[in-house]
Amino acid sequence: MKKILIANRGEIACRVMRTARRMGIRTVAVYSEADREALHVRSADEAYPIGPSPSAKSYLVVENIVRAIEQSGADAVHPGYGFLSENTNFCRILQERGVTFIGPDPHAITAMGDKIASKRLAAESGVNTIPGHSGEVENADEAVRIAREIGYPVMIKASAGGGGKGMRIARNDDEARSGWSSATKEGLSYFGDARVLMEKYIESPRHIEIQLIGDRHGNVLYLNERECSIQRRHQKVIEEAPSSFLDPATRAAMGQQAVALGKAVNYVSAGTVEFVVGPDKKFYFLEMNTRLQVEHPVTEMTTGLDLVELMIRVARGEPLPLKQEEVPLRGWAMESRIYAEDPYRNNLPSVGRLVHYRPPVAENVRVDTGVFEGGEVSIFYDPMIAKLITYGKDRAEAIQRMREALDGYLIEGPRHNIDFLNALYRHPRFLSGNITTKFIEEEYPDGFQGVPISQEDRELFAATAAAIEQKELGIFQDTPKRQVLVVTVDGEAVPLTIGHNPGSNLVCIAEERTIEMADNYRPGDRMVSVHVSGMLHTFQVQRLPEGYLLTKGGTRATVIIRTPKSFKWSLRLPKRKPKDTSNMLTSPMPGLVLQVLVTEGQTVPAGEILCILEAMKMENVMRAEKDVVVKTLHVEPGDTVEADAPLMEFVKEEGEE
Repeated sequence: MKKILIANRGEIACRVMRTARRMGIRTVAVYSEADREALHVRSADEAYPIGPSPSAKSYLVVENIVRAIEQSGADAVHPGYGFLSENTNFCRILQERGVTFIGPDPHAITAMGDKIASKRLAAESGVNTIPGHSGEVENADEAVRIAREIGYPVMIKASAGGGGKGMRIARNDDEARSGWSSATKEGLSYFGDARVLMEKYIESPRHIEIQLIGDRHGNVLYLNERECSIQRRHQKVIEEAPSSFLDPATRAAMGQQAVALGKAVNYVSAGTVEFVVGPDKKFYFLEMNTRLQVEHPVTEMTTGLDLVELMIRVARGEPLPLKQEEVPLRGWAMESRIYAEDPYRNNLPSVGRLVHYRPPVAENVRVDTGVFEGGEVSIFYDPMIAKLITYGKDRAEAIQRMREALDGYLIEGPRHNIDFLNALYRHPRFLSGNITTKFIEEEYPDGFQGVPISQEDRELFAATAAAIEQKELGIFQDTPKRQVLVVTVDGEAVPLTIGHNPGSNLVCIAEERTIEMADNYRPGDRMVSVHVSGMLHTFQVQRLPEGYLLTKGGTRATVIIRTPKSFKWSLRLPKRKPKDTSNMLTSPMPGLVLQVLVTEGQTVPAGEILCILEAMKMENVMRAEKDVVVKTLHVEPGDTVEADAPLMEFVKEEGEE
């Protein structure tokens, strides 16, 4: 194996290249038109174009990948995850051409990559399975009939799905019909397979998965577990290893069942057996992913094993280098998925150029990314910017390092979810380990609105802004020993006494605490680190026309600095009235208009669908929030729209201005 083509893009392509380069193996990248300047293209030894921007015309086209293999002379292919990673036809074509597929054999992909077939095989292998319908669901009427037989709630999911795509929970007949329709559409759009299956939905579940690795000598090992219960819309947000919920006996039982399933299909390479675990620690087979998982780094951090290297070695025919009893479990690791989405707007996708991008660099902190400063986050692919992984001797230390790393992760351009992640890592329930897959919907039923600022933090935000301003204006050294300012933090006045001690950067907070700015701060920096009573705090700084927007720990606040006199004067200034959009439907994100289901002049009752948008392969249904009459349509199917673009306007109700 001298040259590996990575049939993927983004961070996973870059991740595979790092290991291949360390092993002395040359790498080949493939790219669509949108990825011409992508990091994975720049990182490879060679790169070849494979078609237009949409994945269905590039990364999912087997013929285009095969052509790149022929052009490059690659003798092996690593598929990453998603795209063609679980495509049996692709694997067989490579075998026929004598090209090594760094993954399982076609029969294992067929048996385990299909959720319906894998569930049957799991039951035959003695693996605990969830009650449900073992065959395909042909239409919406059949979905309702089956759901009633199983008993609501039920899970409807695309048979070839993964990554949260093509999954719906139904609690009644209407939701069963719409869930079947959405799951089939997303399955066809994202995986080219419209089949769906149905099974009982386990209430208050935890999502815990077992990492497998198998070789061609009959050895299959489990590399402990990962907890992936923090999810949104069935998409994992935070993963950790090990799970704070499992005891050694349950871990061994889950691992043994996963191994039994792997041996049933002579499994070779890395794979993951996912389980849903109830509050009573009873566990049930969910699915098997016959590929590398997004969250594999937390397993690598807690075992010291390089999973990509193991995949390459077993693909070359080498035996696994260790036995089950030699698999380590040390320390704790956390992984955060950094997404280009706006948590303050229901996590809607965001796209655009990364104007500033600076990932954190620290001990026991790892960043897997496929982007760079100046690069584009495209509408055509998954909105992930990076995976941030931290390691500690225990769960508390791994979480603390994650908090610090999130505070120090600078991203400007597209919206991102760092504030939301920071809030999760500070949530008392998360810290206690009392989590389920419903955690986010239960704790944030109305969406994420930011972390409320405490009085202690209010003073810290005020003092930090005051110190920044003195540095910005170049008057720090000339500041009198004591000076009184009135600082407003989100409109609330914070009296502040500041001062300077020669030879240091000190600002007093109510003359009780002191804040010391890091020496490396320079005017214009977008981050500032400060020390308060020996503790380090990192703020992200955005300059406003008047004041600063500071962000730390999931809390953001607008800070304006005034003298007492100017503050009293500013209270009399007129407030600008925001534009009224109450009678207008605007696009919550950039996307493609798939359907417009109303006409001008139509009366639409509350809850009815107005239009459907697509962004990053996910359908987003826009419904009427109240009874409305459509006045003007601004879009039609096929239109591409930006965030906040008007989609339609409604007739104002009597009495409205």
